[in-house]
Amino acid sequence: MTTGFLAGLCVAVLPVLAAGFWLGRRTAPRPKSHVGLGTPVEHATFQTLHTASLAAPPLRAGLTEETARKSARRLRSLLGTDALCLTDEREVLAWDGVGGHHRAEIMEKLAGPLESGRGEAFRLTCDTPDCPVRWAVVAPLTVDDRVHGALVACAPRESAVLVRAAGEVARWVSVQLELADLDRSRTRLIEAEIKALRAQISPHFIFNSLAVIASFVRTDPERARELLLEFADFTRYSFRRHGDFTTLADELHAIDHYLALVRARFGTRLSVTLQIAPEVLPVTLPFLCLQPLVENAVKHGLEGKSDKCHISITAQDAGAEALVVIEDDGAGMDPELLRRILAGEESPSGGIGLSNVDDRLRQVYGDDYGLVIETAVGAGMKVTARLPKYQPGVH
Repeated sequence: MTTGFLAGLCVAVLPVLAAGFWLGRRTAPRPKSHVGLGTPVEHATFQTLHTASLAAPPLRAGLTEETARKSARRLRSLLGTDALCLTDEREVLAWDGVGGHHRAEIMEKLAGPLESGRGEAFRLTCDTPDCPVRWAVVAPLTVDDRVHGALVACAPRESAVLVRAAGEVARWVSVQLELADLDRSRTRLIEAEIKALRAQISPHFIFNSLAVIASFVRTDPERARELLLEFADFTRYSFRRHGDFTTLADELHAIDHYLALVRARFGTRLSVTLQIAPEVLPVTLPFLCLQPLVENAVKHGLEGKSDKCHISITAQDAGAEALVVIEDDGAGMDPELLRRILAGEESPSGGIGLSNVDDRLRQVYGDDYGLVIETAVGAGMKVTARLPKYQPGVH
């Protein structure tokens, strides 16, 4: 996904530069107004890039009436036309400039370009003597080879240069819409993975927790009440419906509820040590990112063992990052089996959480932020997660 994003940015810049040289040709006769800013063409290119940067943010939210309205003026400035409109497949979403009475006529003539996906220029009919708009240039907006709408530039006369420039700007707009579609796909993917994690919350854990609570109802009602509240708080957090991200403090709080239920079941067989640096508690991270790692440590720490198991959870300040380490002294795992699990080649019980968390960390922060896991058969497991204190889009 990161490679596609960078490729999209590269494609996005080329049409803008082309439009910049077109705008530079229009402004070249006025060199005195650009003293100290380079040649007229260089100044025009800079102005074009600046205008494009202002038009991009609304388009990254998709093609709607609001985003079209916010970007249309910038796009018209980019092309230097008398009027410009953005349409979807059914109607004009935004019109900027003169000649707004041509809306219906333009939509009538868009059927062909929207169907074929090819640009077109045509003469406009107008009974208004002082209307400067006589020609329209249509450039379709496409995402994944599907036409989503059109950019229409209107001018007093036919111009081959305007046809070419409008096509380049439409390609740039299409790239922004494609990036918006990728953002939505990424969000849907993260939501799907969170649902998968929620579905993975072991029915055995729920059954065992309720069984433990029930066992205390008669012998220690107050203890049963406390555990029931722990269970309610843990499930409330795990199944919350808002936000893809949480704070380290909230995630550790949920882990504390989870461990209280586990300790009630296993008693003195399980001991847990926490060392948390207060300054990393506000750090933002993907929702349900650490709890599966702790659950995995409990499972593998106690699995196949009759004696005690110890789990340590540390969160340290590491400059621009928070370093979270979860370690157990349990059964461990064959490193080759672990590699296959993380690669998606195998998914035994208990392995889905590790691969899910690893994938989500890489999607949010980049490939350099995947889990670092140290393990061997009979040697326990140590899982390290690095969390940037700041990442664009993570809040």
